[in-house]
Parts: sequence; C-alpha cells; structure tokens
Amino acid sequence: MADAADIDGLSFELALAELEKIVAQLESGQTPLEQSIELYERGAKLKAHCESRLEAARLRVEKIVMGADGAPGVEAADFS
Repeated sequence: MADAADIDGLSFELALAELEKIVAQLESGQTPLEQSIELYERGAKLKAHCESRLEAARLRVEKIVMGADGAPGVEAADFS
C-alpha cells in the first residue's frame, strides 16, 4: 500500500476504488488486527479526500439560466 501522502494526488475515482477495496478487505474479517487498523486509518483519509473532491466539484457546478433579455447565462447552483 502506498504512503498516505500520495492520497492528495489521487483522482476521486481512484480514491473511491481504493476505499471500496479497503472496505471489502475489512468486511471479510480475514485481515490481521494490526493490518486492519492501518487499513482503517488509510480508509478514513481516503474518505476525507473523496468528500473534499466532491465538495470542490459541487462548488464548481453552475446552472444555465435565461436572462431577462432571453440570453443564456450561468449562475452558481443552489444545493440547499
């Protein structure tokens, strides 16, 4: 398993795939305790990274709107 410092360079998709793999390993119950703890810690970091990537994407999303003059424009999407 790679060093935790490499997590920041992972795309959302790669981080999520690794997180899913870790979850499957932990759910199998076949991993020794010390390795399970290491996997859990890395999984927590991957989860935080994925959440950060999703939030960044959410902030970038814009919706297309029609202005009063009929011209299309964009404004920030409201997710609340």
